[in-house]
Amino acid sequence: MEQSVRILCKNNNKYKKFPPGTTLLDIYSGFNLNFPYQVVSAKVNNRTEGLMFKVYNNKDVEFLDVRDPSGMRTYVRSLCFVLYKAVREIFPGGKLLLEHPVSKGYFCDLQIGRPITPDDISQIKKRMLEIIDENIHFRRVECHATEAIRKFQEQGLPDKVKLLETSGALYSYYYILGDTIDYYYGNLLPSTGFIKVFDIVPYYDGILLRIPNRQNPDVLEEVIKQEKMLDVFKEHLRWNYIMELGNVGDCNKAILDGHATGLIHVAEALQEKKIAQIADTIHDRGSNGDRVRLVLIAGPSSSGKTTFSKRLSIQLMTNGLKPYPLSLDDYFVDREQTPRDENGNYDYESLYALDLELFNEQLQALLRGEEVSIPRFNFSTGRKEFRGEKLRIDDHTILILEGIHALNPELTPHIKDSNKYKIYVSALTTISLDDHNWIPTTDNRLLRRIIRDYNYRGYSAEETISRWPSVRAGEDKWIFPFQENADVMFNSALLFELAVLRRYAEPILTTVPRNCPEYAEAYRLLKFIKYFIPIQDKEIPPTSLLREFLGGSSFKY
Repeated sequence: MEQSVRILCKNNNKYKKFPPGTTLLDIYSGFNLNFPYQVVSAKVNNRTEGLMFKVYNNKDVEFLDVRDPSGMRTYVRSLCFVLYKAVREIFPGGKLLLEHPVSKGYFCDLQIGRPITPDDISQIKKRMLEIIDENIHFRRVECHATEAIRKFQEQGLPDKVKLLETSGALYSYYYILGDTIDYYYGNLLPSTGFIKVFDIVPYYDGILLRIPNRQNPDVLEEVIKQEKMLDVFKEHLRWNYIMELGNVGDCNKAILDGHATGLIHVAEALQEKKIAQIADTIHDRGSNGDRVRLVLIAGPSSSGKTTFSKRLSIQLMTNGLKPYPLSLDDYFVDREQTPRDENGNYDYESLYALDLELFNEQLQALLRGEEVSIPRFNFSTGRKEFRGEKLRIDDHTILILEGIHALNPELTPHIKDSNKYKIYVSALTTISLDDHNWIPTTDNRLLRRIIRDYNYRGYSAEETISRWPSVRAGEDKWIFPFQENADVMFNSALLFELAVLRRYAEPILTTVPRNCPEYAEAYRLLKFIKYFIPIQDKEIPPTSLLREFLGGSSFKY
């Protein structure tokens, strides 16, 4: 009797037998699944694999299309390889840097010794379409790390050489597309013909790689203006370039050479200098009735907003100002008046979960010099309470308001713009694994949150990962649309931090059970942080933004 493997397809909860060595792509065909969009990868026993992965034992398999975050990563990585191949063929001496996400796409720096022209972009896109039409297979070659390193040395790719040399892996792999080789830290599509939707367009001094819409992958994501975001990325990339720390391999080498303490000191000093500059700007802007009276600080989860606001307050005091923190949480409406989400649950992240009328009445009264009774929200009873706490501010007082809605114009519509200073804070990771593998800023924030939730809030990594999609959905709705309203953007990411987070995150991520859906994300994060040589946190000062997540802060939270 012929041997077979038994597959449980979690998309339809049916079992089917296949010959050993059958690919996931053939298994997908064997189940006759009817996906609305193209399937691009699968979870095998809760680990994400490419569709050319071969199965030799009984497995649970769940197929993913491009709407799944993991599926989208597979699609975009494959698209990046096609872009790189086209650039390498058209500009043999050129260099392509896939730098960071911006404007719902990916900013690419194309270095060809002269400014990029529209004709250059047309040529690249034409060649990309030809490569896709040829339906070339992406081939993965697994080998000893020394062989992969030798391959990349021959190709003149020092960024990948340094990454593999410092990662400590005994075995590695590389991908082949036609006669082009490259490295990606995740799965690719079976072939270029799987790519259906993309575009490349001029974007400032580079190229924007446009990708499918996450909800409707048949159309492209809309390009949104993010000039300030791009400027912040470029500012930090310039500093990385000056320090000769363009990628993780460079940082690992610096750490191995004994320069970790210097990295920490310089990165922390840069942040402190930026905070001081922001405080100086707030102090100097306007005069009399046009002075800044209200500082509004917004940003996504785990960006370090709270520590930033405390450090900014210190710098404002050095300018002779008296910062006073106001908490939006104290202005929640009574619980039964809270809006409901699409599932009928209370939507505490909605702007309209706040008593906007009371908040604006009190804010305007304070700015007129009047005394107000500040509420405190009782989360046990779901009610605002007035406990006799009074507040009156003088000409030297500046109100500090930190919250997810701080940059939304609907929050403070009756306050003059000249009296407001708006700050967007986020961990905008500027270092890349190598020239073609950027680090998602969301991974940086998720690792911070996993560590803080586990050590200080009593949540497991499994629980934090499970909640993360809803957190991200709230950010997409209530934070990101307003980020360009900011007067200034502050990057809370530190160049060295992922090397520090590794020591904290690894033991927490390994607690996620293999049999739960969250294991796939935990496993991906574990694989990712192993690229970083870990460093101790003893040199990180107690006022560091990282201390909000690691502990040991001199601030009270």
